[in-house]
Amino acid sequence: MQEKFLWEHYYQENELSIKVPDLSIYDYLKEQSANYINNYALNYFGRKITYKVLFETVDKCARSLKALGVFKKDVVTICLPNTPEAVFLLLAINKIGAIAEMIHPLSAEEEIKDYLKSTNSKILVALNQCYSKIKNIIHETNVEKVIISSPSDSMPLFLNSLYNVTQGRKEEKPIKNNFYLFWKDFLNLGNYYKGSITCKVRGNDTALILHSGGTTGMPKSIMLANKSVNGVNEQAKIFFPDVSIGDSLLLVIPIFHCLGLVVGLFIPLCRGAITILVPTFDAKRFDKLLNKYRPNFLLGVPTLYEALINNKYLQNANLSYLKCLVCGGDSLSSQKNAQINEFLEKHNTKAKIVQGYGMTETCGPVTFGTKGSDKLGSVGIPLPGNIVRIIDPKTKKECSVGEVGEIWLSSVVVMQGYLNNEKETQKTLQKYQDKRLYIATGDLGYIDNDGVIFYVQRMKRIIISSGYNIYPEYIEKVLKDHPLIKDACVVGVPHPYKKEIAKAFIILKDDVLENYTTKKEIMDYAKANLAHYMLPREYIYKKEFPKTKMAKTDYRALQEELLKK
Repeated sequence: MQEKFLWEHYYQENELSIKVPDLSIYDYLKEQSANYINNYALNYFGRKITYKVLFETVDKCARSLKALGVFKKDVVTICLPNTPEAVFLLLAINKIGAIAEMIHPLSAEEEIKDYLKSTNSKILVALNQCYSKIKNIIHETNVEKVIISSPSDSMPLFLNSLYNVTQGRKEEKPIKNNFYLFWKDFLNLGNYYKGSITCKVRGNDTALILHSGGTTGMPKSIMLANKSVNGVNEQAKIFFPDVSIGDSLLLVIPIFHCLGLVVGLFIPLCRGAITILVPTFDAKRFDKLLNKYRPNFLLGVPTLYEALINNKYLQNANLSYLKCLVCGGDSLSSQKNAQINEFLEKHNTKAKIVQGYGMTETCGPVTFGTKGSDKLGSVGIPLPGNIVRIIDPKTKKECSVGEVGEIWLSSVVVMQGYLNNEKETQKTLQKYQDKRLYIATGDLGYIDNDGVIFYVQRMKRIIISSGYNIYPEYIEKVLKDHPLIKDACVVGVPHPYKKEIAKAFIILKDDVLENYTTKKEIMDYAKANLAHYMLPREYIYKKEFPKTKMAKTDYRALQEELLKK
């Protein structure tokens, strides 16, 4: 008898599983887009690119890669922001059966070197602004060719000229030679290649290598197969049905991040929607982006939606064109969730912000607030074909309804493993008693009586004080509900006999004074809303928090700040 799960009643019987075609990402997209080949696929600073032109340019890139000696399973590294060149390359690499490694252009020299060496990358395609870092480390890698691309390469003529006159003049450039190529020279190489660019690529073949903190917080290289990306697209037909041909999505999350790559780029492309590529996001100019493009969908981390509701030029804006706002990459407090929905309602849209949960190891979303499961503060229900269990980290037994434990996921979309790290792969991918392979996410959560999942926090962030488990993210959510507090971050620091104690960093709202009355009110509020053992032992007030590259609060940096005192 098939096991029943709490969330199954949200789906029709034919929606509970998915069938993933045994195709490459490129072939899957080609098949999905056949009926709208002349529609627009990308919009970059007002330059619109049709699917037809997209595939033609992908073929040019594929020929150029072959001319450079790239074969199946070779690694080609893309170190670019959200530009058409990054999209062309991704699909071209995939078409010829090679593997695309995605890295952040703001990575430090040593990080770039380590990434290139760990994957044994053959070709590096990098942002022109990265050259000053690349030139210092590239000789220590096995990279055979570096291709330099500028954000202006696909800009409309006027903006291209403006960029080159202003920003371009300040950038250090390599001397063009046999090792360094510029984008146009790279594309021209394909004119001299007369061989085949077709390659049989299967769903199980590795398509992507993305770098992440992994389930333990230490940097890891995550291998994702074609079937993982295509699987999420098949799930999206059920959990994200509102995306229609001709709709548009404003993509400010970078595509070297799994959320941006899969949800922001591939899902819209496979549904006939237009992806508006934004290479750099300036919160102060958010109103101009929205007024110019009037997108139907927004995808972002919580800081993006902070920028939305705090932009003074949007206070009287008509946002009726918005259909849906998706929040991922970090948790959103219940108070902030409600605040954003209230803002949307006041600005003439029926759209609401929807949260999901996922990680790079799961190729993006695992759960989503779909089909009426978007309870305030929740991350929704498992996507079709996904099985989520809440497991007690100590006993490895399944937790009861409402009980907090580690989130385990079984799905076709789960990673193949960590590159060159079998030990961590085996620790993360585990068999359960139902004989299925699960990813032990390292995240804590629970499932309620309705089958809706609530994310609590990372396991590694647990503070153990006098034998009590303290969840920093729970304390942060409580603190953020106070009307005087803009943001909060709680960290644990060593203590001689309690083992650890919690300390809270606070950012007050802009119009709030940091004085005795304010501080006392916050302390009294915490005492009234938190158990005694959860109370922070100190409150530190700051104007801003350090951020990670993905604009999340860098709690480790704040913790280090305390440890150095």
